[in-house]
Amino acid sequence: MTSTDQIMVTGRVDRDGRLISADPRLLALQIAAGGEPSGEIAVPPLFAVIRLARTLNVPISRTIMVADGDHDVELWVRAVPEAGTIRLAIGGWVEAPVESTNSAMAAGRARLSSQLQGDGRWQCDLRLVMTDMSPDMNEALGIENGTGAPLNRLFRLIEDEHGELPLLVALADGSDHFRQPVESRALPGSRGCLIGAATLGAQGEVTGYAGTFLWADPRPIHAGRPTRVDPSPPGAPAQPFVEKLDKALRTPLARIIGEADAIKMAREGDLDPQYAGYAQDIAAAGRHLLGLVDDMADLHAVESPDFTVPTEPLDLSDIARRAASLLGVRAADSKVRIDAPSEDEELMALGDFRRALQIMVNLVSNAVRYSPEGGMVWIRAEREGDLCAIVVADMGKGIAEEDQIRIFERFERVDPTEPGGSGLGLYISRRLARAMGGDIIVDSAPGKGARFVLTLPAAADATE
Repeated sequence: MTSTDQIMVTGRVDRDGRLISADPRLLALQIAAGGEPSGEIAVPPLFAVIRLARTLNVPISRTIMVADGDHDVELWVRAVPEAGTIRLAIGGWVEAPVESTNSAMAAGRARLSSQLQGDGRWQCDLRLVMTDMSPDMNEALGIENGTGAPLNRLFRLIEDEHGELPLLVALADGSDHFRQPVESRALPGSRGCLIGAATLGAQGEVTGYAGTFLWADPRPIHAGRPTRVDPSPPGAPAQPFVEKLDKALRTPLARIIGEADAIKMAREGDLDPQYAGYAQDIAAAGRHLLGLVDDMADLHAVESPDFTVPTEPLDLSDIARRAASLLGVRAADSKVRIDAPSEDEELMALGDFRRALQIMVNLVSNAVRYSPEGGMVWIRAEREGDLCAIVVADMGKGIAEEDQIRIFERFERVDPTEPGGSGLGLYISRRLARAMGGDIIVDSAPGKGARFVLTLPAAADATE
């Protein structure tokens, strides 16, 4: 293997991903990939980084693997949106001989593992549910298996020196790297750090986070039998069926999705385009099934007679902005614009952050799904007496009055023939809202779009 990691190559593309200017090495890479000197970027992993930076409108940094002649090249890429263009800085250029598709994937995983030395490796989805935890991480935490558990069941997040929670900041704005201080719940008083980076799907969308775990010095010493982690959401009783479902499905589904995404992003020429399409379909089906597993776990939780949700003051406007950011790529794919509350808006309510964000993501996702191409989704924050309300309005085909009660029932959807979720999203969201002292209502008519309103109790110190 040879390394030219001192080389820094620059370039610039327009908002459509077409090359405006490029250093000779970037131009050669573009032409070798079958692209035109002033055409759309023809290197799929590089285009995915550009697309993500354009969609989120924030700087994005990634390590990618591309083909360069008779070598695979590992590059460090930074894409920075600027006034109608995106500026590129590309370093690394670590070269290795071309391998078969499978061995190249294995080598990529080995390189990633070597970069993530610490007390264990982990991966989670956008709901912060652990989809994979290495055996050494389970051992370090003194637990049997944390895969399938919400991250906040394993760790208490600690504010950094700036008073922020880096993981939640990354979740909100699509940041590609973070360093989150944490305290182990299995070993109270033992602190460490989650070092992570965003994981990307086949279309460049953020699908979750992965990284390594490091103990702070001194490292804790634990003895005795490993602690068993309950994967159920906080406030829910132990659910043997859900535990078995998580163990049987969540980890293999996460691996299927990851492998399918890797195949989809394989270098052009290594894989027939027809099979790349199959891989994309497999990944989409896997995500649908993984979402159904999540829904079933939530269904068991919210239908428990003693289900409760702890509440604390939270900013509903901030949660609305985070949900809009998380769904930015999906909205851009559908050519739908999301108009979220401005950064200076604040609406303090009482609720659970994770559950409130879960509800908002569901409402905004539905609004984007049913909006026409070129449409808009509005999110507004309002105070109504002792209640705080977030309104999500779309320009879709609307919901008939006779369907407005039915859509909040289990496994019900307005039109079951249309592509969509499991029909549990609104049912679970309303149960969660009511568990926090609020509700979800809908106001709609055929042909006039839909307005979903989430209400939660106003925080005691909130001002009118």
